Amino acid sequence: MQRLLFALLFLCFCFSTAPAQTTGKIAGTVLDEQSGEPLIGANITVQNTNMGAATGADGSFFILNVPPGSYTIRVQMMGYETLLLEGARVSVNRTFDITAKLKPTVIEGAEVVVTAEKIQLKKDQTSSVRNVSSDEMELLPVESLGQVVNMQAGVVNGHFRGGRNTEVTYLIDGMQVDNAFYGSYSGVSVETEAVQDLEVITGTFNAEYGRAMSGIVNAVTKEGGAQLHGSASGSFANYVTGSTDVFPGLVTGSTRNLSQDYKLQLEGPIWKENLTFFLNYRHQNLNGHLNGIYRFNPIDFSNYPTDDPGDWHTEASGTGEYKSMDHDVYDNFTGKIAAKMTRNIKVSALYTFNGSQTSGYNHSYKYNPTALRNGYGRSHYGALTLNQMITPALFYDLKLSYLENTGESYVYEDPLDPRYVHPKYQGTGTTGFATGGNDSPGKSKDTFQDATGKLDFYWQANKSHSLKAGLLYIHHNIDRTRVDVRNIYEGLSFENDRVQDPTGKITFPFYELEIMPITDKTMDVYTVRPYELSGYLQDKMEFQEMVINLGVRYDYFNSNQVYPSDRRNPANQLALPSSMMSVYKKAPPQTQLSPRFGLAYQLSDQAVLHISYGHFFQMPPMYALYANNIFRVPVNDYSTTMGNTLLKPQKTIQYEIGIWQELIRGMGLELALYYRDIYDLLSTAIVSTYNQIEYGLYTNKDYGNARGLEVKWDYVVGNFFAGLNYTLAYTRGNADNPTQTFTRAGNSMDPITRLIPMSWDQRQTFNLTARYAARKWGATMTGYYNSGTPYTYAPLEISPLSLINLYENNAYKPAGYTFDLSSYYNIPLGGAIRGQITLNIYNLFDRKNANWVYSDTGQPYTTIIFASDRANHRSDFNTYEDRVENPTAFSAPRQIKLGFGILF
Repeated sequence: MQRLLFALLFLCFCFSTAPAQTTGKIAGTVLDEQSGEPLIGANITVQNTNMGAATGADGSFFILNVPPGSYTIRVQMMGYETLLLEGARVSVNRTFDITAKLKPTVIEGAEVVVTAEKIQLKKDQTSSVRNVSSDEMELLPVESLGQVVNMQAGVVNGHFRGGRNTEVTYLIDGMQVDNAFYGSYSGVSVETEAVQDLEVITGTFNAEYGRAMSGIVNAVTKEGGAQLHGSASGSFANYVTGSTDVFPGLVTGSTRNLSQDYKLQLEGPIWKENLTFFLNYRHQNLNGHLNGIYRFNPIDFSNYPTDDPGDWHTEASGTGEYKSMDHDVYDNFTGKIAAKMTRNIKVSALYTFNGSQTSGYNHSYKYNPTALRNGYGRSHYGALTLNQMITPALFYDLKLSYLENTGESYVYEDPLDPRYVHPKYQGTGTTGFATGGNDSPGKSKDTFQDATGKLDFYWQANKSHSLKAGLLYIHHNIDRTRVDVRNIYEGLSFENDRVQDPTGKITFPFYELEIMPITDKTMDVYTVRPYELSGYLQDKMEFQEMVINLGVRYDYFNSNQVYPSDRRNPANQLALPSSMMSVYKKAPPQTQLSPRFGLAYQLSDQAVLHISYGHFFQMPPMYALYANNIFRVPVNDYSTTMGNTLLKPQKTIQYEIGIWQELIRGMGLELALYYRDIYDLLSTAIVSTYNQIEYGLYTNKDYGNARGLEVKWDYVVGNFFAGLNYTLAYTRGNADNPTQTFTRAGNSMDPITRLIPMSWDQRQTFNLTARYAARKWGATMTGYYNSGTPYTYAPLEISPLSLINLYENNAYKPAGYTFDLSSYYNIPLGGAIRGQITLNIYNLFDRKNANWVYSDTGQPYTTIIFASDRANHRSDFNTYEDRVENPTAFSAPRQIKLGFGILF
């Protein structure tokens, strides 16, 4: 391990390379317009910055380490007109290419102003990369970065190009912030207002990116500038819908489902431009569209033992009012300080905090809405960055970060809270709903900590070669704990005895909780400390009409945990001969080497072709390594799925070809075709113990493939913008989640022997955005269309089709569409201060799109009800249809959000 570390460090310093992953480059050539000869010594400056360069003997120049943004570039030389190039947009890891042709003149100070062409940014695009600027995000009808990501071609509800949602890596300022344990989301988030540039890569990606197979999301945060700017705003949102039959309690004018959103942002200098700050804070108090009816309290008990209403007993001490069951509170803060220590050394410190309290709708508790668990989350993220320009052609980034992500879940914070009541209060189930009682008692807490160090070098060796190299080390600390409780009367003959007082109130007095001790037989309570190391080398070769990215990446992962030598007796629960007993060995590290290749060829001044290929590896989510950490097998079949520290990295081989074409000035069209083979996907094998008990073991045996077409079209003229993203996708595999094979075996179903559609195999995804943005007012309309994802049709037992072994995902849900609107109106208040009124409308036309459907009808909110179903339903407050009519089957109805802010 030490030899490997020293070797990679040596390579980094020898090649003096690597991407900052938060900056870009400006490069090009300056020529005499008349003769075409290169101009030596021409000065190129980036206005309002201290960045610049001079041309060499061949007329070429480059400016490295340029933060993302839109710039004006000045090109000047004695005896020639000065050229001002406006709208030069620099994006993360991209080169903005310039060919400046200066015209000789005898008039001193003569200037020519031109606007940047799109080809100048597209020339080095070797795969499908989408960069969304802060200005663009500000005008979109979105509430989070996740919504911006989902708008991009190739992304379907968090799935990039047909991959599982665990195949994406998330970065903030080039540092990975994934929740590596679950793998499906970022461990910390920043608000859209805090992001300068969002880079979304749906195609193949260069060697500097790892721990991902499908996509990359990199958010580059803002820094303060030399001038003081700020904003403060508050907004209120409520639902205005005609679908109150589906969403009970959504009454226009009621504050029950009112949401509040407050934002504060301040940025500027502490000491001129040498020391700046940026602060962003957002508080959201959200009441969603899903209401319950407060009919029962947890202490109520109702019983409907026979069909005779005279035998029924009902206790309903609730108020009968509607109550929001979709209530969330979020607090997000981002602060950043940047210091220019010298002209060539820059240090920045970033801190982000996320706090949340969330509750989810549970249809079974519709009439007992105060009894459910809440989720509580906290994330702290700090990062320190040192950036030094050693020479104009060489710089490095050293980054250190720490991420702590904590999640808890409980009804009451105290596990012994006396408000927990006997499970019998929930009722006998004849109504289809909980008529009392609590959600499960106890408390769980997960803490995930990542300490990360990252060193990147970037060396512009010459005009054509940009060499990169870097090292990444991550030390994980995973701490899973919970508090289990039990009734001290559990198992006693009188445990479920009831007592009825003179008023008719029924109680279950024999219920008192105690905390169960954690022993060596307690599953899934553990602390583990895995670690990983990676290094890469890459050469970006930029020629006149062609750009080639060629690189290789090495990844090392150590689970730092043991595994049992005999899976048929993993915990030695069976006393058998020594050859059939397990010993516990340290799991070997997992390593992989992955080549990357990308090519962009300029077909003309308005067209670029790109081709890319790569091998991409990613360790499965860490829950699959450490589940059932004590290796105990329960006495019943299919009762546990055990982690496996011998899991290999999952592997994707991806091919892509695409073309970008400027159709007319301001209008671009981008097409990309891709194909992916996905090997060694996380799956579950069935293991039979020596005493014939079957359990699951996470392993690598699933396979999938994906192919598709992505289309991106955009048009800009003046203050108007129109854009379209379209995805045609085909996604197949033998299982769409790791436990599908295990679940089928447990249900005595045949294994899947062919490729089936994945549950996210949405054939067509389409969104169209139209925007007008002027200084005084503006509006953006975005429309979304999806053709529907698969579901599993299950015919009724009376149908002959029920005799056929139908695989999962054999039919498709209905298609859906929606439109969102955002708008603003600015009011001058004097000087640089202005007021701003904003109006956002989500689901403008109040569409009821299907989130999920019933397996027998393929429709939301509707299933086949038999006479026997109604006969077995006994209730004095609802009908059987109440069980079926679950409002979560539909997307949220129309919501109107009105806000007012002050900007300066």
